Amino acid sequence: MFFLLLVSAVGAAPAGVCDIFASGGTPCVAAHSLVRALFSLYAGHLYEVTRTSDNVTFDVSLLSAGGFADVSKQDSFCVDGSCEVSTIYDQSGSNNHLTRAPAGGHVHHPTNLVNATRWPITAGGNKVYGGYFEGNMGYRIDETVGVAKGNDPETLYMITDGRHVNGGCCE
Repeated sequence: MFFLLLVSAVGAAPAGVCDIFASGGTPCVAAHSLVRALFSLYAGHLYEVTRTSDNVTFDVSLLSAGGFADVSKQDSFCVDGSCEVSTIYDQSGSNNHLTRAPAGGHVHHPTNLVNATRWPITAGGNKVYGGYFEGNMGYRIDETVGVAKGNDPETLYMITDGRHVNGGCCE
């Protein structure tokens, strides 16, 4: 197993995946994560949750620039566990934000949203939430900026848990 850790000269957060891609000439044009920043300098929101009891929304931010999600505030907001991830923000600056996938293609109805507190995990010593996708769940953006089209080359980076799979994706 090989690990690469890049740290900036000023002691900021270690280089994120998108920093590493950019240094190789392939910048991220869509960068989504519920867990952490994918750029060392990213300091914006990671995702939005909607409390199902009253439809109020809350943006989940980072503990620090380039760091992990600050889920302590999410836990206070979603005190009864009734929150769904309603938007996954694009960290690249291209505004390729993901929202509930509408009807289209093989699915003739809008998909369901991921439960925002269903899958607590630990990353970098921090409690965060992963996206636990079950049947009929999905996010999409139809009008993208900067992404590959047709047969243009592209790179996808994704971390998944091999204990939670099915025959429909990511084999």
